[in-house]
Amino acid sequence: MIFRKLHFLIYILLCTMLFVTQSCDKIKQKNPHEKQDLTEINRLIDIGHQHYENEKFDSSYYYFNKAKYTAEIKKDTSRIIHTLSWMAQIQRNQGDYAGSETTSIEAFPLIANSNKFQYGETNIYIGLGYNYLLTNENDQAIYYFKKAINSKTDEEVKSDIINNISLALTEKGDFQKAIQILLPLTLKKEVKNNPQSFARVIDNLGYTYDKIGNSKAIFYLNKGLKTREQIKDNRGLLSSYYNISEHYKTRNPNLSLKYALLAYQKATKVNSVDDRLQSLKAIIHNTSGNELKKYSLAYLHINDSITKVRQKAKNQFAKIKYDSTLEKEENLKLKTQKILQDEEQRTRNLFLYFVVAIIILISILLSNFLIAKNKREKIKASYTTEIRISKKLHDELANDVYQTMAFAETQDLAKNENKEILLSNLDGIYSRTRDISRENSTIETGIQFIPNLKEMMSGFNTEKVNVLTNGMDKIHWKDLDNNKKIIVYRVIQELLVNMKKHSKCSLVVITFKKDKNKLQIDYTDNGIGTVNNQLNSKNGLLNMENRIRAAKGSITFDTKSDKGFRVGIIFPIES
Repeated sequence: MIFRKLHFLIYILLCTMLFVTQSCDKIKQKNPHEKQDLTEINRLIDIGHQHYENEKFDSSYYYFNKAKYTAEIKKDTSRIIHTLSWMAQIQRNQGDYAGSETTSIEAFPLIANSNKFQYGETNIYIGLGYNYLLTNENDQAIYYFKKAINSKTDEEVKSDIINNISLALTEKGDFQKAIQILLPLTLKKEVKNNPQSFARVIDNLGYTYDKIGNSKAIFYLNKGLKTREQIKDNRGLLSSYYNISEHYKTRNPNLSLKYALLAYQKATKVNSVDDRLQSLKAIIHNTSGNELKKYSLAYLHINDSITKVRQKAKNQFAKIKYDSTLEKEENLKLKTQKILQDEEQRTRNLFLYFVVAIIILISILLSNFLIAKNKREKIKASYTTEIRISKKLHDELANDVYQTMAFAETQDLAKNENKEILLSNLDGIYSRTRDISRENSTIETGIQFIPNLKEMMSGFNTEKVNVLTNGMDKIHWKDLDNNKKIIVYRVIQELLVNMKKHSKCSLVVITFKKDKNKLQIDYTDNGIGTVNNQLNSKNGLLNMENRIRAAKGSITFDTKSDKGFRVGIIFPIES
């Protein structure tokens, strides 16, 4: 029955492709109108903006680059500059400052060769100014901010640019000049009528006064904070909290810590990684003991993660540009090639149909094979679990039950001492029975999954052992199917049971991360570690390995005894 459906599907596919091919030449003869070309450019730009708003920056960059290429064909200078400014902004946001500078400079010949003001010119200069400000090249930043002011833009934007110039002067150490620029800004109607701009100006003024130790600093910083609280400017509040924390750094460490924590919370809310790192530095400066350790670990984790993400983003941006270049070259080649004869095209299409049919057939067969294999692996994992439970019952309970029975038969239970021993033995047997039951009981995979998982892990916290988790609440657990949730629960449980029995550690860290469509779990403890032959003898860990592989995942063990015990687990989120 399956193969009959397959033949029918292939037949329909071949007929459809033949129809499309026969219509292809007619379609190619139609030349698109200018309006259609402009509509396509605008459509690509709109998609780029949508992805940017959703923080899908690689997709946003891709569509802006595609819009730029389409605008180049049409020789639409204004839209080319517009797309370049957004591509540069995306690269700058991802820490690719060199790439952002290169992209911005691409617009220079277009601006220079145009005899009229181009839409996006101001943004190119502002973007370069920000780029140099973030890389501490303050003279270059001031130069491009001034070019932005000299371009055709409104007074409100000019006020913001002047504010940025003052910030560059402050970072340069030219505090008095920065103050001379900022004070008149506070009186301009464009600034006073815009609470967000006004808050930025007076916050920068307070920040600059603080640099020279002027007592007016805290007045302006608090005024900026109050304004931002009134308009609920989250990103602005983040800046205010941090600047006030720096003000109290030496004057009042407790207040400094309070505002640093507020800055960290706000940076987390607006998903600003650089500001989170900056806030953590301030927190670390004002903490000690366990709190210092906690925030230091958070800083290291975020710093490592953002370095990897940004390097990946740089590579992705470079690849998109490279692919675009290849596409241009390929299109030029296609334009110079002769049109293939109709009979040749039909022959190739027939060959393509045959290949597609074979691929579909192989895909179905391979899919059936993998499904059957997965079922066998699940059955094997279940069987292994049953064997393990049986062995536990025999090894941990059978002998104790027998000895307790023998004790009850041979000893005088009328004596309080013997009665206490019997009760103690029975209590021990009950505890181990309960532990085995919990290890193999039904696991809630609904809304109580995370609370139950946390409760299970907290059960391993003792006065001597501290179990920490990182990133658990950032995972979208609803995307994980129930079977994999059970695997996550059992694997973590097995690791902690193994730790309790063998590790002799004082600290356990379990980190959860999502990498594309994969869930990564890293387990680390500072115990005595193990070696390969000991690892192979631990049935619990072998059973855990079987569970992971049944879910099409992978597991790696770091068995260096001088570095504790480390386990890395990766498996796909979707089936």
